[in-house]
Amino acid sequence: MTTFIAHTTVDARNAYELSEWWKPVLGYVDLADDPNEPGHVECLIRDPESGHRLLFIEVPDEKVVKNRLHLDLRPRAATRDEELETLLAHGATVVADRRGIHGPGSGWVTLADPEGNEFCLLRSLGELADGDG
Repeated sequence: MTTFIAHTTVDARNAYELSEWWKPVLGYVDLADDPNEPGHVECLIRDPESGHRLLFIEVPDEKVVKNRLHLDLRPRAATRDEELETLLAHGATVVADRRGIHGPGSGWVTLADPEGNEFCLLRSLGELADGDG
């Protein structure tokens, strides 16, 4: 048996606002034939390069405990630390700073979006190729 992931779903208090927050973080866009608008309870965004989709769905439940599933983000151009500053300015909050956990230049930072959904920020491919950590 084989299947594929159609999209990744994120529960949200406000699907539109959270999808709008994530679009610039990931460089994702609305679907051309189904743009997201305020008040929509389901908002789908996609990566214009890979086609991966994130679906934000409004649910009445508040986030209570640590996510069982999360996104690991890798900067496309900036370094991990440069991207961290951009994410913090965009409204992300630091949950745990694991930079240097395995020596200089290693590790990651766990962050949360405005609704508390956790995600990790890894080092860029350039940092890995340069042997930084």
